[in-house]
Amino acid sequence: MGVKEMNYTKVTENIAAQLRTIVGEKNVWTDVEAMQPYGHDEVTDPAYHHLPEAVVFPQTTEEVAAVVILANEHHFPIVPRGAGTGLACGAVPSCGGIVLSLEKMNAIEEINEDALYAVVQPGVRTADLQRAAEEKGLFYAGDPCSGDSCQIGGNIATNAGGNRAVKYGTTRHQVYAVEVVTPLGKIVELGARLKKQSTGYCLDQLIIGSEGTLGIITKATLKLLPKPKYTLDILAVFDSVDATIGIVSKIDKAGITPTCVEFMDNITIKSVERFLGEPLQGSAQGNYLIIEVEGKDEDDLDDKALFLDALCSENGASAVLVADSARIWKARKAFAEAVRAESRIVCKEDVVVPVDQEPALLATILKLARKYGLITRIASHAGDGNIHLNILKNEELSYDRWNEQVEKNQQELYTAIYRLGGRLSGEHGIGFKRKHLMKAFTNPDELDMMKAVKRALDPNYILNPGKIFDLDI
Repeated sequence: MGVKEMNYTKVTENIAAQLRTIVGEKNVWTDVEAMQPYGHDEVTDPAYHHLPEAVVFPQTTEEVAAVVILANEHHFPIVPRGAGTGLACGAVPSCGGIVLSLEKMNAIEEINEDALYAVVQPGVRTADLQRAAEEKGLFYAGDPCSGDSCQIGGNIATNAGGNRAVKYGTTRHQVYAVEVVTPLGKIVELGARLKKQSTGYCLDQLIIGSEGTLGIITKATLKLLPKPKYTLDILAVFDSVDATIGIVSKIDKAGITPTCVEFMDNITIKSVERFLGEPLQGSAQGNYLIIEVEGKDEDDLDDKALFLDALCSENGASAVLVADSARIWKARKAFAEAVRAESRIVCKEDVVVPVDQEPALLATILKLARKYGLITRIASHAGDGNIHLNILKNEELSYDRWNEQVEKNQQELYTAIYRLGGRLSGEHGIGFKRKHLMKAFTNPDELDMMKAVKRALDPNYILNPGKIFDLDI
């Protein structure tokens, strides 16, 4: 049977009392009003909201393990949760049970300046870790756009990407090791603070990106780097969308590895302008490409800036400017909020293709938007082929009619994406929201391998059920 037919036990007052014995009286909530924020993530469409039966706030790894053991004994589901900044409903309790919020496990336990690593609990905000590292002259490279609010545990569970992934990789590339509570309640340490190892299966990397379905992260050892001394942000403005996105492969081919390459189309720039209530550089002229580069010294930085100026100008840029860094990154990171201000009902696609196929994907997105009469807002981590397509609900359409158009668009869009060598998600994950697309577009043999791992590690189907895929039980 599938997840909908699973015979889970309701969280009764007796179970709630046992949970209070484990984590303390104040750390178990059952009041409906208090639990409302834990029934959804950043997806604002009420169709994806599900209220938990209880919210539990552990403060130690041992408490997490005890809660998981209790869940196996009584057979109720656990949904691990960080800050709730996800966009795929991965932390939504779609099968009921409890939300296990790790927000009180928020200590930065160590920052080692000599060996360049940090040890943190899962509830540490990404921005707080970045700030703490910077105070030591160091640099944590993980940089999701929601960094001011998202937490490290959620970043690891979803393999969060962000602006710097083009140079430094996604969250999985920042992790040495994780402490994990397994679906059966055992505490294990996976990975090691090593440059390399070849010692059996790479279980730490299996947990990273598994969206809380294979284990609960309770501690992480993360890589730190020396803080770059010389950085520069360049804003290239293009009249043509094709020219804007097409320049990315040429930058790679030239041998320059930018820290960030971000794209915003003009209609999105205007949306952000309205939201911020302030004008943006070059907004009247076209589409943005924000390029951040690092240099070993000022001369190296100047050389890269001059080269990028010439390359962008030769390929159609109407303006190449030294960006006001604070303002331009404020604008880029306001993208999601600006879209939310325009419409509470939004389909957020998080598609990814090889970088050289990005122009073809963007052309397909725009063609299908015209075909189905969709209102779009588009931004992209252009340097790694990850396009964020936001489809706003048309005011003149009913929800059902708009959703029907969105679904038709998805079928054509994802068929094209997989033909281009792409995948469903670049960084947001599958969660509950994209589960049906995962089933439709993933190779069945590949999906069977994932299901086999889930069955082996979580035989009672306790941990975050109904996410990524359903099991045939």
